[in-house]
Amino acid sequence: MNIPAELKYTKDHEWIKIEGDTAIVGITDFAQGELGDIVYVDVDTLDDNVEEGEVFGSVEAVKTVSDLFMPLTGEVIEFNEDLEDDPELVNSDPYGKGWMIKIAIEDDSQIDNLLDAAAYQSLIAG
Repeated sequence: MNIPAELKYTKDHEWIKIEGDTAIVGITDFAQGELGDIVYVDVDTLDDNVEEGEVFGSVEAVKTVSDLFMPLTGEVIEFNEDLEDDPELVNSDPYGKGWMIKIAIEDDSQIDNLLDAAAYQSLIAG
């Protein structure tokens, strides 16, 4: 299973790539594997300030719909529009072309609450 060391993770299976005061967010390889074939990504919080832990959107797979949780408080400044036509990018390239949103980070001290790759690996290993 692919768990890139340079990323941060949440217990809700989102990954976060910090780039200065911006964070790129998607779901992990583990999460997309558990969900199965993703058919739709819904993010209706573009340009909204969303608190850490609140829902920023959802992912619809063939068998289920799963909420997406905000890993850090901030403004959703971009949605990956490629997912509108190709939601399966989340399955095929979860850490690359399958990213979901970009956030303007409001409180960078929250980054310390995120999991590193080893902690996330322990979480999913159970």
